[in-house]
Amino acid sequence: MIVDCYSGQHSCGDAPAIRAYEQAVHAFLAHRPALPHLQQALALEPSLPAAHALTGLAHALIGRDHGMMASRAALAATGRALDLAGGGTAYEKALALVHALAAAGHLQEAAGVLEKHLGSHPTDALSIKAAHGLRFMSGNTARMLATTSAVLPHWSATTPGYGFMLGCRAFALEEAGRLTEAEAVGHRALAQEADDVWALHAVAHVMEMGGRTREGRALLAPSRQSWQGCGGFGQHILWHLALFHLSEGDSEQALALFDDGMAPARDGDFRDVANAVSLLWRLEQEGIEVGGRWQIVREIAHERRRDCTYAFASLHYLLALIASGDDRGAAELVTAMRERSVNGRCDQSGVISIIALELAPALVAASRRGLYRPRSEELARRLPLLGGSRAQRDVFLRTLMSWAAASNDAEGLAALGSMRRHERSEDRFQSIVMQRCKRKGTRDGGRSAAVFAELAG
Repeated sequence: MIVDCYSGQHSCGDAPAIRAYEQAVHAFLAHRPALPHLQQALALEPSLPAAHALTGLAHALIGRDHGMMASRAALAATGRALDLAGGGTAYEKALALVHALAAAGHLQEAAGVLEKHLGSHPTDALSIKAAHGLRFMSGNTARMLATTSAVLPHWSATTPGYGFMLGCRAFALEEAGRLTEAEAVGHRALAQEADDVWALHAVAHVMEMGGRTREGRALLAPSRQSWQGCGGFGQHILWHLALFHLSEGDSEQALALFDDGMAPARDGDFRDVANAVSLLWRLEQEGIEVGGRWQIVREIAHERRRDCTYAFASLHYLLALIASGDDRGAAELVTAMRERSVNGRCDQSGVISIIALELAPALVAASRRGLYRPRSEELARRLPLLGGSRAQRDVFLRTLMSWAAASNDAEGLAALGSMRRHERSEDRFQSIVMQRCKRKGTRDGGRSAAVFAELAG
C-alpha cells in the first residue's frame, strides 16, 4: 500500500503517478483545475482507482446534465481499476462508492460515505473537502460543521492540508452564524495555506453578513491576481467583490466588475451563471439599468432550460429567462422541473418538489402579473434546502421581501425582515425596501411601512 501526502491510501501506482495524483488533490482543495493532473496520473498509472473515482466525482460536481453523463460514463473505468486492485484500499473503496452515488444524484448519501470513512481516517484531506462540498451543495450546514468538529482534534499545523481543513471549518462556522469564530479560523487557514481561496471566501462572507463592506473590498481586491487563477471560483470571488461595491451604492463599479470577468461562458458550470444572474437581478431590484447584459446570460439559460440537475442552478436560469422576457423558455423550465420532480430518483428531485416547484411558478407569476404569493415566509424557511450559501440564497429572500412590500403584506414582510436580519446586518437593500414601503403607505394607507420601520429600529 502507498500513502500519499494527504493520507490517501493507494493499492498501486509508482512515485510519479502518486505525485501527479497529489497535485490533483491539491488543486481540488484549492479550487483550481484538477482534471489535468488526474489525466497525467492516469497516463502514468492507468489503473489508479482513486484517480478514476475523483475524475468521476469532479464531473458530477459541475452541477449540469453533461457533467452527470460524463460521471456515469466514467463508472466502468473506476470499477475496472478497483477490480484490478483486488477490491482496493478503504480509501479507494470509499471514493469509488462516492463516485457511484454522486453520478446517480445522491449527494447527501455520498457525503455520508466520506464522513464514515473519516471516522477511521480523520486526516484524509480530500475526503474532508469532498464531503464539505457535497453538504454545501445540499444545504446541510449542520453536517459541514459536525465533520470539521470531529476531525479537528486529529490535526496539527504539520499535517498536510491543515490550512484547507481550517478553511472548510471557517466556512461552516460562518454559515452557522458563528461569525467571530469563523473570521479567526479563516485567517488562521490563510496564514497556514495562502492558496486557500475557500478560507478567503469564508472571511469575505463574514464581512458581508456583518455589513463590513469596506473591509471586504480591502480583503479581496489586493488578492485578485491569486484568486483569478481559480477559474469559475475566481468569478465567484469577483461576484463577492461586486456585492461589496453594490452595498455601498457604487453600482457603476459593480457593473464594471461584471464586464471585467463575470460574464459566463457557454461551457462553464452552473456557478458562472448563478454569479452573473444574481448580481444583475440585485442591480435591477435597486432600480439600476443593466443594459444588454441580460442577453448574454439569457442565451445560456435558454440552452439549459431543461437541465434540472441542480435546483439552485435551475432557479437562477429561471431568473435570467424572466428578466430577459423569455416567457416561453421560463415556462419550459418550470415544466422540466415538474417532470424531474415526478420522474427523478435523486436528492434534487425532492428539493424540486419541496421548494422549487412552489418558488419557480411564483417567480413567473409575479413577473407577468405582479401577483404575490402569501406563503412567502414558508418558502423563505425552506430556502436552505436549495444548497449554496446564505449570501447566494439572499437573492431569493430579497425577492420575497420585495413581493411582500409591493403587496402591502405587513405580516409577511415582518416575518421575512426578521429572518433576514437574523442572518445579516441591515444593509442598503433593506433601506430601499423601507423607503418604498413608506411611499406606498402614504398612497394607500398600508401597514408595511410601519411594520418595516419597527423592524429596522
